[in-house]
Order: sequence, then structure tokens, then C-alpha cells
Amino acid sequence: MEERVRPLGGRDNYDREFIFELLAAYGRSSSNITRLRNGSLNVADDPATEVAQKNVVYFKETTDDPLAVIDELRSAPTVVRYSPRFVIVTDYAELLAFDTKTNDSLAVPISDIDKHFTFFLPWAGMEKAQYVAEAHADVKAAERMAKLFDELLAINPELNTTTLGRHALNVFFTRLLFCFFAEDTGIFGEGQFTEAVGALTQPDGSDVSHFLTDLFTALDTADAADKPTHLAGFPYVNGRLFTVEEHHTVPAFNKKARDLLLESGRLLWNEINPDIFGSMFQAVVTPGQRSDLGQHYTSVPNILKTIEPLFLDGLKEQFDVAFDSAPKLEALLRRIAQIKVFDPACGSGNFLVIAYKELRKLEHALLERLAQIDTRHQTLYAESKINIENFFGIEIDDFAVEVAILSLWIAKHQMNREFFEKFRLNIPLIPLKETGQIKQGNAARVDWNRVCPNDGSEEIYLIGNPPYKGAREQTKEMKADFEPAFAGRPYSRNLDYVAIWFVKGAAYIEGTKAELAFVTTNSVTQGEHVALMFPMIFNMGLEIGFAYTSFKWENNAKRNAGVTVSVISLRDAGPSTKFLFTDGVRTEVNNINGYLTDGPNLTIAKRLRQISDLPAISNGSMPNDGGELTLNLAERDVLLSEDSSAAKFIKPFIGTQEFIDGVSRFAIWVTGATATAALAVRPIAERVAAVERHRSSSDRTATKKLAATPWRFGEVRYKPTESIIIPRHSSESRMYVPIGLLGPEAVVGDSASVVYDAETWVFALLTSRIHMTWLRAVGGRIKTDYRYSNTIVYNTFPVPRPSARAKEQLTETALRVLDVREYHSEKTLAELYHPDLMPDDLRMAHQELDELVDSLYRKRPFDSDEERLSYLFAMYEQLTAEEKRK
Repeated sequence: MEERVRPLGGRDNYDREFIFELLAAYGRSSSNITRLRNGSLNVADDPATEVAQKNVVYFKETTDDPLAVIDELRSAPTVVRYSPRFVIVTDYAELLAFDTKTNDSLAVPISDIDKHFTFFLPWAGMEKAQYVAEAHADVKAAERMAKLFDELLAINPELNTTTLGRHALNVFFTRLLFCFFAEDTGIFGEGQFTEAVGALTQPDGSDVSHFLTDLFTALDTADAADKPTHLAGFPYVNGRLFTVEEHHTVPAFNKKARDLLLESGRLLWNEINPDIFGSMFQAVVTPGQRSDLGQHYTSVPNILKTIEPLFLDGLKEQFDVAFDSAPKLEALLRRIAQIKVFDPACGSGNFLVIAYKELRKLEHALLERLAQIDTRHQTLYAESKINIENFFGIEIDDFAVEVAILSLWIAKHQMNREFFEKFRLNIPLIPLKETGQIKQGNAARVDWNRVCPNDGSEEIYLIGNPPYKGAREQTKEMKADFEPAFAGRPYSRNLDYVAIWFVKGAAYIEGTKAELAFVTTNSVTQGEHVALMFPMIFNMGLEIGFAYTSFKWENNAKRNAGVTVSVISLRDAGPSTKFLFTDGVRTEVNNINGYLTDGPNLTIAKRLRQISDLPAISNGSMPNDGGELTLNLAERDVLLSEDSSAAKFIKPFIGTQEFIDGVSRFAIWVTGATATAALAVRPIAERVAAVERHRSSSDRTATKKLAATPWRFGEVRYKPTESIIIPRHSSESRMYVPIGLLGPEAVVGDSASVVYDAETWVFALLTSRIHMTWLRAVGGRIKTDYRYSNTIVYNTFPVPRPSARAKEQLTETALRVLDVREYHSEKTLAELYHPDLMPDDLRMAHQELDELVDSLYRKRPFDSDEERLSYLFAMYEQLTAEEKRK
């Protein structure tokens, strides 16, 4: 891309052709650009000076101030209607651009365009990894407030010893946050709060508590005549934020605390973004979350992955259809005014804030378009019809509840200011009329219908990022949440904690117009978890309407530590279109199953026998020896130096780590036939005696029984044949799990799976991309590493019956892979299969093998792993149906 964009930089003159060359540089086809140039694709309002393509670009030439023009365009009805990724304005001296997904902006001389080629990479499907542009003011403010919080706790230690005291401090900070924001955004007078504290309190801080108590009372007093003279200039706020009945003790201050309060007030709070605001300040008051302020903040582009396909895209499509019809636009306005959005694990409100702001933006575009159609509409709408009372949430943390409500108020104020800029109509935020619909409680136990009633006829959208926690990571309290959440439905104790939200959400929307889209770790769509959760959901008559397959859920932490997640939507089953999103590409599909692939709603259950004609697989041999029957290289050399006759009882011992990392280990291998000879070797006899002591002292009956044959491995599966070793665990970053072909002397350890009597063509099948695709979909995970299961992955893998000629071809390509590995024998398999370090010749050998294995399944090549998986599921369904018939 850099090479393609470079010729566009450094020119003396530019004209309209610039935009077409820029699009071509990022991979737009010549036919597409021709149609855009001749006007057949150009949807701009003024084709003489503008070039616009839906979902791609809105480009405008201007002789006016480019900054003023782009500010107007950002929320113009046509831009909202067609959702271009980039809005670009230029006078051919300066170029301004705006990314509508990330809110990033660019302002550069147009001749420097080549130096900023990365800005437009999303056109080529390359998304930016992090979105941090809006976080700086928030992080700085949160860090300053954290210091104030710590100082107040030091002065008022009693507030940290009781739930009521901690709640009082949380409420106090919520009020401070509002005051700081209010004085910088026109709700209060400019600097009014901070200046009052500075002018009307003692420098030692001794009377700050008394002053703030009086101020909060004044903010809850409607009549200025009833306020103290020195506070009469403060407006009436109300809206439960400063309600006298909710007053809690204001903490005592000292000089340092007062100074920190004043320093915080001098920050530019108008730059605070409510999208991140809540999470930042929740981290301030939550122990253990300080190290990465903002680590729980979800970036706007990621939140849009839930709300855009769930409802926002559909609303914009309806806007497009209604663009020239005032009655249809008015009907759409009435519809969005009634929409309810519900986050049953809302934290400090990020998802609700974004949903609110996006609906307000759409409303503004609708009103602006109505005014363009008929000027009479300018006087019909004096305020927004989108009410924050239609945004519902449940959150277990009481401070997060207060901050979520505050974040919605702040978002409302910001959108009111945008409303004023567009229509010159002022919508005052205060007095606060809405009290908010965010309720404190454990969402796993709360009746969701009591928070956001669903009568079946209303348009309700559930969104959010519920808590995850795998089955083995859950606390006793979390385990206890399942029974009330599942309301009598049978469930497995191996379910992830997030399953509660999916099952309760499914029950909430069943048979209604409501839909949901939740973020979840991708573990719920893999391995046995699919069979544990999704049949329950599908049996309620629901379907997956859209899904994002696995991607990194990035955040704005200083040390970005995203997890791998999916986005899954649920709705009543019906004929509506279904979409899968993978690596930024949207694909229309027939059905989405629990593995997030286009295929039937089946689940892959454990099997003790192979569904295809593959040889038997087993776990490797387990020593259960207390470390005495296995040796590292140095231990083997010492043993042989003591008695060289021990050599005939020593074999290579290879498990997952040994195989992938090239670690040399050995096993003392003794059978009943060789036990007498082996025990005659003193160093072996000493180790065998230690094994006997280890097993005899065990609390497990089965292990005690093994003490009768201490020279023997605890579980023996070794066969003196060639074998295929399959590591049980492998990094998710590898394209291929390193699988190997071993000689008859090697003893495979129990950390790996093994196929004995191995034929090389079987190795080819197992190391192929199509088998890796099956593993990623149906196998489980240990943290994020792939977990290879004999019963779920190998035994269920659908394989066509290869001909003798196909087996010969598979053997040839497999040996090619092994030959290339041997050529790079100085490297470990971990190095050879590192995604960034894999040698080109090894990568090519695997590609040749992949193409050959794919051709066994069908003649036409697969376009993607998703297509491979869809084919495999259909084949699995066919094979299991044949089994039932037999």
C-alpha cells in the first residue's frame, strides 16, 4: 500500500482525479472506479463537486474553509444515510479526513498524503489495532482523581470499613464528576464549581466538607431564594443526583485533598468522553484495577460490532429507503423514539452510551433531512424524542450504577449541544428530568422483566459484554448463580459463567420482537461447550441472526491485553437474512450453528470410535513414577556411566513439550519379559525401588496397586511401530499444530496423543489445513491454546475414503513436509511453526499438501476456512445419519 500511495505525494497540482487514484491505490477495482467516475455509483448530493460511494467514501472539493465543511459533513443526512468509511474534504492544498468508525481524523497538506498512507488502510481490510485517540484526557483525569480518592480514604479510614461508608464515598465522587463536567460544558458557569471551592474554603481544607454539603443541598433546591447567598448562582440539578434524601456524608478534607480537588477541577473536562468515562472512574474506586486505568473500556468500533448489525444498520437502511418521503421519515422517527436498549451487565454504561449517541445522531440526520424536504418541519421538533429512560441496565457494583447514569446524562448533554449547532434550538440538560433505568443487582438472579418489561410487542435490543469465567475459574458464589438463572432447566457444571446471560437472554426474548447481541469469549463456541449450551437455546425456537467469529477484543489500557472473543446475536427463528463476519468480511449464510459456521444446528459429541476409516488413536503412556522412570539427557548419561548395560532398557521419551521444543528426554522401559535383567542393573534397581515407595505412599487405591510392578509405566500404550504424535496443546498463533512421525523406538508420553501402526498418508490428513480447521472449531481450549481431544476432534473428523492412488499422493506430499523440516533440523518445531518465522519452503510444502487434501473432499477449491468447516459439518451430518440407518 505504501508503494501504491507514494506516487500521489509531492505533486505540484491536484484535481478531482486524486480521489480515484487514491481509491485505486487501496485496491478498488478499475471497473468500480470507472462507474464511480461516470456517475453510476456516485450517490453524492452534488456530483459536480462531490464523489460518494456507499460504505466507502464521501469526498468533497471546496473553496471554503475545509474544517468547517468537514464538520458539517460528518453528521450530514447523506453521510449518515450511506455510512461511508471515510469523509474527505480538500481545497487541493489541505486535506482533511474523518474515519466514521474510529472517530480518528487527519489534517495534512495534500502533498503529504503518502506519509499518512496508514490512515486509509481499512479500505484494504486492514483495521487499526488500537483506538486510543479519545483516551488521553480521560486517563489523565482518572489518574488525578485516583490520587484524591486515596487521600480521602487516608483521612477518612472509617469510610473503607463498611459497605455504607464506601457507598457514601462512591456517591460523593459521582457528584464531583458531574460538577467538573458541568462547569466546563455550559451546564454551570465556566469554572464556577472549582472557583467557588477555591474562593470560599480555607486553604487547610478544614471547611471543604461543610461547603460541599451546603453546595449539594443547593443543587437540589429549585428556588434560588431558598439557597445561601454565596450559592444562589448555582442552578437546580435534581434528577436524583443531588437529592437530599440520598445525601451521604461528605468526607473530611485536609490541605492536600483540597489541592488535589482544585487540580482536578482545572483539567479540561469538556474533553472527557462518556464512552470511556465510566470505566475509567470505576477503576479509580475498585481495588486491583488501578495499574491499567481503562483496561475494561471497550473501544467504540468493538461496541459497534454488536449494535450495528443488531439494529443500527437496519435503521440506516430504512432511512435510505425513506430519504425522499416525509411521512416515512416521520414514521422512522417515531420508531426510534420507542426503541428500548437493555444491557444486563452494563458496568459503567459504555454500550448504553454508544447506543444512545448513535440513535441521537440518526435522529439528527432524520430531522435535518425533513427540514430540507419541508421547512415547516424545522419548528415541529423542539427537543429530542430519544429518552434515556429507554436505556436499561443491571449492574452488581453500586458505584458503576451511579457512573452509568451519569455517563448517559453527559452523553445526552453532548448530543444536545450537537442538536443546538444543527438546529439553533437549545435543549437544557437541567433540571435533570430522567432518573435513569440502571438498577443495582446481580443480573444472574434478578428478574430481567422487572427491570425492562418485555410484553412481546416492543422493539427491545439486549446488548453487552457479560462476565466470562470458565467453569474452573468460577467462585462458589458464581456456581450458586446457575440454579436460579436456569430456572429449573438442567445444566452442566462445566458451563462458562457467560452462559447464564445467553440462557436468561434467550428466555427473555423467546416468542417476542426482542433480540440480543452479546460479546463472549470464543470458548463457548468450541469443544464440548457448544453441546452444553446451544441445544438449550435452539430448542426455544431461536436462531443466531449474525455472529462475528473470533477476534481480539482490544481495549485502551496502557498495556493492551485483549482476549479472543466472538459476538453472537439471538432472535426468534425466521426467514430473515443471516450474516457471518470474519476478518472484516460479511458473508450471507443459510444458517449459523453453535460453532459459528454456516451449517446445520448440530453438536459434535464425544465418540469412542472413529467416524471415518482412520486407525485407532490413544493417549500416550503415563509414567506415574515420581520422576524416577523418566530421565533428562544429563541423568541418562550419568546412569550409563554407572552401568553401560542399562542402554538396552532406555528409549526416547517424547511428549508435547519434548516434541515441539526439541527437549531430549528418555524412559526406562521395562516389560515383564525383561524385568529380571533390568533389576540386575543397580542404578535401574534403585530407581525402581523409589517408584515402589512413591506408589505405595499414594492415597489413591489405583496407584497403590501399581506398586506391585514398579518397573512398569503406570499406563502402558506403547507399541514398537512407527507412530504419529499429536501434541495435546498447541499455541493458537500457529497455522498448523506441529504433528510428527516417530520411529518404533520412541515412547510417546501422556501429554500427547498417538496413532500406532501409522501410515504416512494418515499423517498427511492430520497435518492438513482442513483438519486444523476442524480442530479450531470443535476442539476445546486451555486458556487460548488449542486442546486436541481424541474423542471430540480425531474420532469425529470426517474423511473421504481415499483410493490407493490418493494414498500414494498423500504419502509423497507428507514426506515433502518431513524433508523440509529435516532440512531445517537446527531449528525446533516451535521455531519452524512460529507464524512469523516459518520458512517459506515449509510453508509452501504445507500449502501443496493442503491443496491435495482439499481435493479429496471436492474438486472445486475452498475459498476460506469457513467454507471448509461448512462442508465438514454437512459431511459429519451425513455420516452420522448413515450410522443411524445401519
